[in-house]
Amino acid sequence: RAILDENHGYKNEHVLETVDKFFAAVEKDGSDTKTMADIAISFIARTRRQSDQLPNIRFENTEVDYRDDNRHMWMFIEEGDEEEAFEDNRDVKAEELETDGLPPRHYAEWDYATQTYKPDWVSLYESIHPSGTASDIDGILDKHKALAKQLKHILDRLKPQQFVRVRYQEEGSELDLDVAIRSLIDYKCGAQPDPRINMSHKHDGRDIAVSLLLDLSASLNDVPEGSEQTILQLSQEAVSLLAWTIEQLGDKYAIAGFHSDTRHNVRYYHMKGYSEHFDDAVKGRLAAMDAGFSTRMGAAIRHASHYLEAQKADKKLLLILTDGEPADIDVEDEQYLISDTKKAVDEISSKGMFTYCISLDKKADDYIQDIFGPGGYTVIDHVEKLPEKLPLLFTALTS
Repeated sequence: RAILDENHGYKNEHVLETVDKFFAAVEKDGSDTKTMADIAISFIARTRRQSDQLPNIRFENTEVDYRDDNRHMWMFIEEGDEEEAFEDNRDVKAEELETDGLPPRHYAEWDYATQTYKPDWVSLYESIHPSGTASDIDGILDKHKALAKQLKHILDRLKPQQFVRVRYQEEGSELDLDVAIRSLIDYKCGAQPDPRINMSHKHDGRDIAVSLLLDLSASLNDVPEGSEQTILQLSQEAVSLLAWTIEQLGDKYAIAGFHSDTRHNVRYYHMKGYSEHFDDAVKGRLAAMDAGFSTRMGAAIRHASHYLEAQKADKKLLLILTDGEPADIDVEDEQYLISDTKKAVDEISSKGMFTYCISLDKKADDYIQDIFGPGGYTVIDHVEKLPEKLPLLFTALTS
C-alpha cells in the first residue's frame, strides 16, 4: 500500500526506506525483476520476527468434523456439473431409498453433444410393485364387459387353432412312449440311453413375447379435458383389458412400470412376470398403480429389453405407454433425454426386437417420430378412449 498510496501515513523506518529504494530503482533501471526481488528480500529479512520462524500448527477453538479429510479442497466444478450440485444437499425421504435389498443396476446413457456413452451413468432400482385389492381389477373388467365380448370375437380368429408336438425333451408335459421304449432297450443292451424321453405341445403359427412398459410419472395424476377420470385411472383400465386380451391369446407377456427422480434414482416396478398368469396377485399389483416423479425413459427401456431378450420367441415386442416426452429434474437440455431414448430404441432394434409407443401426449408430434421412427408409434388424442383402443391396437400389431 505504501508504494501505491503516497498518503499512506506509515512511519516505520523500514517501510519508508523500502519505498524510497523502490522508486529510486524504477527511475534508474525501470522494472528490473532482480532489483525488485532484492528490495523485497531485504525488507523481509529486516522485519521478520522470531515468532515467524516456525508455522503455528495449533488451532484453538476449532472443531473438525469427524473424518474430515479436506476432500472439498480438491473438488473442481467443471462445465455442466452445476445442475447436479443441488443433489448433494437435498433431503431424501426414507421411503425413497427402499430397494428391497437389491443393489442398483447401472446403465450407460447417450450424450448427443459428445456422441459418446456416459458409462454406468444411471442407477436403476427394481422391485415387485406393492399390492392392492384384486377385486378392483375385476370391477374394471366387468365395467367393460361389452368391449370384452367384442374383443373375444377378434381373439378367436387370432388364436392358434392347431398344436404342434415337440419331441425329444428332457422335461415336458407327457412321456414320449416311442422314445422311452427305445431308451429302455438301449439301457438293457448296455448302451447309453437317450434322456430326452418327454414331449410337449405348443401352438402352431404364433410365437410372441411382449413386454408392456408403463410410464408412471406424476403427470398421470392429471385429469384430461372431457373426462372425469385421471390419466392414471384410464391407463389402469386399458392395461387391465390388454392383460386380459393377451392372456386369452396365450402369448408370453410381462408388465412393468417406471419413474425417475434424477439419474441416481430410477425406479422399475414389476407388475407381472413372463411366467405368471393374470391371477389375483397380478391384479392386486395393477390395482395399486401409483404415479409420481419424472420420466427417464432410456434406462427403463434398456432394463425391460434385458428381460425381453431372454425370452424364447420368434417375435419380441416392447410396447410403451406414456403421456409425455422423456424428462427428469436434473436435465435442462430437452434434447438430451430424447436422444438417449432414441439410442435405447436403436439398441433394441439391433438385437432383433421391436419397439412400439402409444403416446397420450397431444404435443407428441414434435418429438415422437425422432425417437421411434415413422410407423413406430400411435398418438391417442382422446385419452378417454384408451381402454377401448389399446387392446385393439395390440391385436392389430400382432396379427
